[in-house]
Amino acid sequence: MTFAAYALRRVVAIVATIALLSLLVFALLALTPGDPAITLLGPQNATPEAVAAIRERYGLGDPFLVQYGNWAVAALQGDFGDSIRSSEPVMSVITSRLWTTVWLALYAFIITVVVAIPLGILAAVRRGSWIDRLASSITLIALCTPAFAIGFLLIYVFSVQLDWFPGFGNGDGFFDTIWHLTLPALALATLQIPILLRQTRAAVMDVVDRDYIVFARSRGLSRSRIWLRYVLRNGSLPVLTSAGLILAFSLAGAVLIENVFALQGLGSLLVSSVGTLDLPVVQALALLTAILVLVTNLVIDLLYYALDPRLRRAGAAA
Repeated sequence: MTFAAYALRRVVAIVATIALLSLLVFALLALTPGDPAITLLGPQNATPEAVAAIRERYGLGDPFLVQYGNWAVAALQGDFGDSIRSSEPVMSVITSRLWTTVWLALYAFIITVVVAIPLGILAAVRRGSWIDRLASSITLIALCTPAFAIGFLLIYVFSVQLDWFPGFGNGDGFFDTIWHLTLPALALATLQIPILLRQTRAAVMDVVDRDYIVFARSRGLSRSRIWLRYVLRNGSLPVLTSAGLILAFSLAGAVLIENVFALQGLGSLLVSSVGTLDLPVVQALALLTAILVLVTNLVIDLLYYALDPRLRRAGAAA
């Protein structure tokens, strides 16, 4: 199978998955208990006439398939309707919060890569040593610690006690925003570092134990050449997969982190929209997040196929 054929097959699969997910998201939210019209108006103002007007405006009284069809056609054009809570276009509501989450995810991802990959390689090189055991213990503790607990701990230590970083808010301007995002990014990275560290350690150890590494040593190749040419090159592929997925799932991890640090991002927007039954916003956020994860996974798969000669040979044989 050529690269173009493989890419086309993966794109078709992604499109079909997105279509199925859009139907699932719409169905689950349509079945959510409660009436968005009453939530918007409030119990005091929810007269039958006002509720009927809201339901007609947003098409809440139409049959399910009609609602889904209208929503899907509009969504394909980038129109997710208007927010029930603010009456603003959903995309305007989302884009106003988007960059806070994007910068948070990228900041946390950079910290994760800078810390996890070197430590994972070091733990693999020194496997069985105190460094390896310490790294394993720390990753286990981090994996078992809730995100909100890590966030509150960082606020208490670095904001309340040491006063090094602001504990809450978004900040104004690029550098002030990055300064305000330092603790949230550290909290999010703390959840991601153990995953990438363990994946890096496992990938490097798997390559080190391969026959061609033993053969390279028997040929008298230097340790640095073996590591640079064989170990790191071949061990980087599974690490690339994990790193890409971590970047994609940073948006999901941002939900709790943004609420702990009072950040005005997509995570806090999702929580508030669920609480007020703002279905158009929730539907758009859920679908866009799923698309981001799927597209990231597609890019990783294509890179993996392009970089791994074993997959190319298997594809050619097929």
